[in-house]
Amino acid sequence: MVNILALRKYVLFLFPFFTAISSKAQVDVNYTQFAIGTGASYVRGYTNLDAQQSHFAGNLNFTYYYSGYIPLTAEVQSGTLSGGGITIDPYGRQYTNNYLALILHGDFQFGQITDEDNFFKDFYAGTGVGLIHDNDKVQRTNPIAANGSLTYVFPGVDQSTNLMVPLRVGYEFKFLNTFGEPAIRLAISYEHNVVFGQGLDGYNDPSSKFKHNFPSQYRQISIGIKYDFGGRDGTF
Repeated sequence: MVNILALRKYVLFLFPFFTAISSKAQVDVNYTQFAIGTGASYVRGYTNLDAQQSHFAGNLNFTYYYSGYIPLTAEVQSGTLSGGGITIDPYGRQYTNNYLALILHGDFQFGQITDEDNFFKDFYAGTGVGLIHDNDKVQRTNPIAANGSLTYVFPGVDQSTNLMVPLRVGYEFKFLNTFGEPAIRLAISYEHNVVFGQGLDGYNDPSSKFKHNFPSQYRQISIGIKYDFGGRDGTF
């Protein structure tokens, strides 16, 4: 279930952020207004289970450029997270999550407030909001309990949709066309996603039995490529 109060909190947080970054636009920068792209990530979960494994994820995205250095992006991301293990976790817990996420995020490139010839202009930071649909396969009983007891069933759900907030930093390499506009963009980034709810690993044990030390999270080390198109007047 989506946490509406958490969503309201982060929308209020993002409003002054985007208000501030829109205060100074480099109107002399040549750019087209749209881009389509794809990317690959190396992802790892951070939940309350031991021994998280790393996997690959992929995404497709569409970008609108508020200015030459402020992209606003809608992204569909699919990947796998897993952790635990029957002989690794002290309670025999393990999960595999084949997730699907829809993420809206904005990035602020430092070229928005620095000179065009500055090397640091293509570094960026950003955040946003999204929904992640978790599709978990979970070990619900303890196969290594004393005397093989399977009486305790770990509570939780195998499928859920939860609010997430991405935190992003990275660097973008721009390849220009004959008009001096970015035509191809190659980005390398680190992204840390905070997920609200207990759906990422599928376990929701009461805190009296198992500690929940932090919100569920997962990180991405990503590389992506975009193709820019369209006119600055909003036409394709």
